Amino acid sequence: MRDHLSAEDALVLLTPEEMGRADRAAMEAGISGFLLMEKAGAAVADCAQAMCPRRGRVLVLAGPGNNGGDGFVAARLLSERGYRVRLALLGSRETLSGDAAIAASRWQGEIKQLTAGIDLSADLIVDALFGAGLGRPLEGNVAALVEAVNASERPLLAVDLPSGIDGRTGRVRGTAFKAAKTVTFFREKPGHLLLPGRLHCGEIQVADIGIPAAVLPDLSIRLWHNHPSLWHAVLPLPGVEGHKYARGHAVVVSGPAHATGAARLAARAALRAGAGLVSMAAEEDAIPTLSAHLTAIMIKKADGSDGLAELIADTRLNAVVIGPGAGVGEATCERVMACLNSEAAVVLDADAVTSFKEHPARLFDAIAARSAPVFTTPHAGEFSRLFPDLAEDENKVEKTRRAAERAGAVVILKGADTVVAAPDGRAAISAHDAPWLATAGTGDVLAGMIAGLAAQRMPAFEAACAAVWMHADAARRFGPGLISEDLPEMLPAVWSELAVKPCAD
Repeated sequence: MRDHLSAEDALVLLTPEEMGRADRAAMEAGISGFLLMEKAGAAVADCAQAMCPRRGRVLVLAGPGNNGGDGFVAARLLSERGYRVRLALLGSRETLSGDAAIAASRWQGEIKQLTAGIDLSADLIVDALFGAGLGRPLEGNVAALVEAVNASERPLLAVDLPSGIDGRTGRVRGTAFKAAKTVTFFREKPGHLLLPGRLHCGEIQVADIGIPAAVLPDLSIRLWHNHPSLWHAVLPLPGVEGHKYARGHAVVVSGPAHATGAARLAARAALRAGAGLVSMAAEEDAIPTLSAHLTAIMIKKADGSDGLAELIADTRLNAVVIGPGAGVGEATCERVMACLNSEAAVVLDADAVTSFKEHPARLFDAIAARSAPVFTTPHAGEFSRLFPDLAEDENKVEKTRRAAERAGAVVILKGADTVVAAPDGRAAISAHDAPWLATAGTGDVLAGMIAGLAAQRMPAFEAACAAVWMHADAARRFGPGLISEDLPEMLPAVWSELAVKPCAD
């Protein structure tokens, strides 16, 4: 085990299986399982105390495993602190085993049988039923209880993860509690960030229960919470000795004269993202329209795929966006091939993705033949066109990883819980909420931002993660009424804060 831990370690996301391995590694290092349970229960009790009036009424719903054991510890500690605690157990006390049985033996109060009709009168309900490891749908009396608790609108504190939420995927298994707050242990789980799980968690608190962070390297974790601390060290901040040519030259391939808007959005975003120069590659008929709208962005004639190939053969042009407003069809496919035959980083967005719906292998083979990075930025519909066999997989992280490996590209599967995955298996989940992004053109802006960072030679996975986070942060800063044109204009404020230090969510 190493002693030095990077900033990335705090952002690690653990699946339930990986969390189990972390528990076992801690115990192998000499930390008893019951001590971990005592600390977990104490963390739950502290959260409950903060949520509940002094000497308030607390109802603890305990399950048959270690999550229930945490509940027994929390119930005991709250009772000792003067709270009026009732505990209801799913199953019988005699069937408890291991640390959970020890925790139950130390609870001196009554143990009620957990039923759907249990009296819910309490100032706070603690869900210690199943946690993140649930692998089956909630049914029958338990499902009825969940629905009754949710309908009661009483504040609920979830232990680890609201029961009914899959810790790996964030999916609802049958039904699930809606918590006001969730206390989890050591590290967050994917289900805390992925939708709809995140919407069931309320405020999330990660408690230190004594598992040493030094166990992480042996777990070979490849999943993180997308946050500036993940990529800030390689963020391209200009130095006093810098100049525009050192910051890269991004090219955005324009659509036809009647459809230049999307490409113009991407181009301005690339410039605001820090590219030293940005050019539009355009057919001759689109140049007058572009000239009427652009100032700092240059316009370069590039008729057809041959003209585009000739333009970007200049290796100073080191990042290309194609797809926004391009149109779906063979002409776009040919232009994509021209881009992929260059040495530039390539961002494939919108129509550049959909144009390969019938022949995705043609695209993947072209990507495999190059060494410069490729990014693709599908929303769910575009993803299903390029990866139809993966689209229905409910595990968003795993299907994005598989898509990235197949395509040989960094895949950014967009949504309120955007997942970024690299071909080598690294992945990150974004929880930087920005509902104002649900408007036309914001995806074009994201594509341009990725190109702007790639032009500055930021590593591909980190560039995609940074662009996703900064894109959302810009939207949050503007707020209600946002349209896509507003996003690039908010980036200076985002940059100003990042230039000082990584931002907090």
